[in-house]
Amino acid sequence: MEAEKWGRRIRAFRKLKGFTQEEFAKKLGVSVSILGEIERGNRMPPNRFIMQVADVLNISIEELSPPSESSHTI
Repeated sequence: MEAEKWGRRIRAFRKLKGFTQEEFAKKLGVSVSILGEIERGNRMPPNRFIMQVADVLNISIEELSPPSESSHTI
C-alpha cells in the first residue's frame, strides 16, 4: 500500500516535470524496469532513491511524500 502511494507520487511529479521514464531513470542511475516497478507500486523506493528523486525534480522530500492518513479530515 505504501509503495503504491510513493509510486503514484513519483510518476505524477516525473510527468509534471516533463521527464520520460527513460530520461528519468538515466538521471537517477537506475534501469527503466526498476523505475517502472517503483512507479507501479511493486517495489518500495529506498530512502536514498527518494532523496535522489526529489533532487532531480528540484522539489522537497515533503512535497514528494504522500499525504499521511492522519492529515485527512472527514
